[in-house]
Amino acid sequence: MERPASVVKELLENSLDAGATRIRVEIEAGGRKLIRIVDNGHGMGRDDALLAFERHATSKLRSSDDLLSIATLGFRGEALPSIASVARVSLETRAAEDEVGTVMEIAGGKLLRVEDAGLPEGTTIAVQDLFFNTPARRKFLRAEQTELGHVAALVTHYALAHPTKHFELHSATQALLVAPAVANAGERLYQIFGRETFESLIPVAAEIDFARAGLPEPPPWKREQDYEAPEPGFVRLSGFVSKPELQKLNRNSIYVFVNGRLIRDKVILHAFNEAYRNIIPPTSFPVVLLFLEMPPQEVDVNVHPAKTEVRFRQGSFVHDFVRDSVRTALMNARPAASFYQALSGGARASESLMVDVSPLPGVDGAVFEPRALMVEESEGAIDPGDVAGFALRERLVPASAGRLGFSGPGMAVGYEEELGSTLTELAEESAGNQPTLNGLASLKPLGQLRDSFILAVNEEGLWIIDQHVAHERVLFEKILRERKVEAVQRQRLLMPVLVELLPEQMVTFAAIAEELERNGFEAEPFGPRTLAVKATPVGLEGKELERVLEEVLGVTEKSAQVENEELRRTRIAASIACHAAIKVNMVLEPAKIDWLLRELGKTEHPMSCPHGRPIALRYSLRDIQRAFQRI
Repeated sequence: MERPASVVKELLENSLDAGATRIRVEIEAGGRKLIRIVDNGHGMGRDDALLAFERHATSKLRSSDDLLSIATLGFRGEALPSIASVARVSLETRAAEDEVGTVMEIAGGKLLRVEDAGLPEGTTIAVQDLFFNTPARRKFLRAEQTELGHVAALVTHYALAHPTKHFELHSATQALLVAPAVANAGERLYQIFGRETFESLIPVAAEIDFARAGLPEPPPWKREQDYEAPEPGFVRLSGFVSKPELQKLNRNSIYVFVNGRLIRDKVILHAFNEAYRNIIPPTSFPVVLLFLEMPPQEVDVNVHPAKTEVRFRQGSFVHDFVRDSVRTALMNARPAASFYQALSGGARASESLMVDVSPLPGVDGAVFEPRALMVEESEGAIDPGDVAGFALRERLVPASAGRLGFSGPGMAVGYEEELGSTLTELAEESAGNQPTLNGLASLKPLGQLRDSFILAVNEEGLWIIDQHVAHERVLFEKILRERKVEAVQRQRLLMPVLVELLPEQMVTFAAIAEELERNGFEAEPFGPRTLAVKATPVGLEGKELERVLEEVLGVTEKSAQVENEELRRTRIAASIACHAAIKVNMVLEPAKIDWLLRELGKTEHPMSCPHGRPIALRYSLRDIQRAFQRI
């Protein structure tokens, strides 16, 4: 056990494995003084309760074959004895078929008391004075607020993963989370983080049957005469991913659950990077809440002591499925960024998707009184097909230095008062108003601002389009399409252009010369440090040609080692598109503006340029009316 959150994780998983539908977590002093978890699961009899604190004793595995198909969150039988060896533990439990329950007390691994008692069905376990007998370990615990933050993040994650169960988290001074059971993950996300967070995410759902390869089968000597090979099953993906304008500077807001288990897997993280490549900057990361379901035998969860890492039997298959599903969702949604989001947005490192555990300002530890939540009229839409109707009654936590960068409603801490509008009513009210880029084709250009930005209008409002990055996106996708069918257009130069390069750039040229040729370049060495360029892609000339070559050949040795063929292709295409695109401070004829808007509307990802900068910003009609106090 590393910290209080590790204890909460193991006990919380035991409650979920026990079939509990209501789980209450109580924390004092960040978990040092007390951790208490109460559930209404099936409980244990006296004998099982005694065995539960024995090393490697588990009721979740019946045979060695079960190790190949683990369907529970816990299975090693190490959690309870490890916790009991470094804390004072009391256990109260009763199974449904027993008339009386069992009470146990253990301190430092020694059994102090066990007796019968009248108890409700379920289990209550209290862990007091954590690391009381290991002062060196206790010394390295963080501040109470830090440890409480880790616990809050953990409980929030499992509440998101199990929306049909009731979760509560209480500290000594406040209720941090009260999340009654709801129908699906969308309702849970809205319930905990509010409307504005919900509207900043895009729903994702996909399903595909597994390939036959990789599915384990028993050896021939264990097969029955009538043995039939098992069906490969399905892999299902559901959840939410952020719109391009919502970015983070780290991966702390990427949450992936595999069969209900929170994991941090390099294969899945790489799939997200690939899905958002050329949509957000390479140094930024999206916000993701994703649930993967697959046959237990297709994933090995027994590869990490904390069970936070897994191994997929068909890793490349899962990787490609996640990448393509997320990419398709972004292509179909085509979300448009508003002025307000663009001005307040930007990648941030400190914020993550978790409830706020900051001390309440000016309260000095007193219990706060939440205020009733007032739902503002907003323009974003929620698709009724994504979220089923349910009655929400939320309360607002007083303003504090929160962890989320959203100005909307806070988390739910109670359901005592009716909410003015349910989620279904909100969806009906704003249906069809969710800002997308599908309206680009209907734009009527008004002119240019400083010969750099195109002003246009349609029924949705006022649009401003960056002419350079818009043309850059059009050219980027055109280059990739032509490169795919070997039909890249090139222009032959009257006289070869000589470009001076550094020795390491000449080495890089030798490695990627074939890819450059397929993208329209015709070049060959002309001396030890000179490159003679005889033909270039259409649109590149003069200084821009030299800049493209310097940019393409200036990749570091470390980056070149991890760069695959697809990444190299998109990097070269992005560089060519950037330097061949229309520049700022360039006057455009009306016909050219019309053409650019039409072509932009045909692209797959008109949200941003290949380097992640936004292309179009919308000032909606509702925002204009609100600014002029018309509504």
